[in-house]
Amino acid sequence: MLASIPSPARGVWHLGPFPVRAYALCTLAGIFAAAWWTSRRYRARGGDEDTTFDIAILAVPVGIVGARLYHVLTSPSAYFGPNGDPWEIPQIWHGGQGLWGSIAAGIAAGAWLLHRRGLRLSPFADAVAPALLVAQAIGRLGNWFNQEIFGLPTTLPWGLEIDAAHLPPGYADGTLFHPAFLYEALWDLVGAALIVGLERRWRRRGQSVGGRLIWVYLMVYTVGRAWIECLRIDEAHHLLGLRLNVWTSLVVFLLGLAGYIVVSRRHLSDAITSEAITAQGDEPQPRTEDAQGEYGEIEG
Repeated sequence: MLASIPSPARGVWHLGPFPVRAYALCTLAGIFAAAWWTSRRYRARGGDEDTTFDIAILAVPVGIVGARLYHVLTSPSAYFGPNGDPWEIPQIWHGGQGLWGSIAAGIAAGAWLLHRRGLRLSPFADAVAPALLVAQAIGRLGNWFNQEIFGLPTTLPWGLEIDAAHLPPGYADGTLFHPAFLYEALWDLVGAALIVGLERRWRRRGQSVGGRLIWVYLMVYTVGRAWIECLRIDEAHHLLGLRLNVWTSLVVFLLGLAGYIVVSRRHLSDAITSEAITAQGDEPQPRTEDAQGEYGEIEG
């Protein structure tokens, strides 16, 4: 039985003059995992695998910029305050990226590319929905190496050890904390499984998914993010007694709920292009082997 979870002794290694940062490696691993799984899921819908990687090439750097900008805008004192350092802004390997900025910028970039190619957004959004959660779960491991994203003190056997260099002011050496990053990673993996389960259920009933999964993703993630955010003790802006990201999660959850309701009331279609939808609402069906395998298996 665990007595505590140790934090890694280091998060940076050097190959000659070049630093290799665990945070960056975890982020890249999450990106590659999401791109690979999304490509399989999109192909199962009749899409082109190359489209997934083309979107990733565009959306990933745009998403990183969006994530950093969101973090800077919501935590400006760290960069422009009395003790702030604006030169820290481009140094993303030190941590500090806002997921909401990444999602918004990445989706916008992907939607733009799909539109240019005459492809519908909803099939790709359904394909990427659970893969986003897996990517986020893998990326959260980078917070472990950076010894960040932890919560209130705890005596639970899975309490997180934090070394003196990263210990928040006012806490004694040896204090254990809730591993908030781990809670979120596990929540994300459960959420990915839930999304896959919903999709399988709709398929068994002969229903089209029709863009509903991306809205489920928003609702699932924000529910977990809200309660985990309440555990965190790192510095953050507050509004009416709650951290700003709790309010953001509430707003995004309501957006996801509204989007799900609106989309569910429309004609649901999984066609890759608008031209593939006939006047009778018929559309190409996924290949049998894909429908039984690649739609639902997390391991691909």
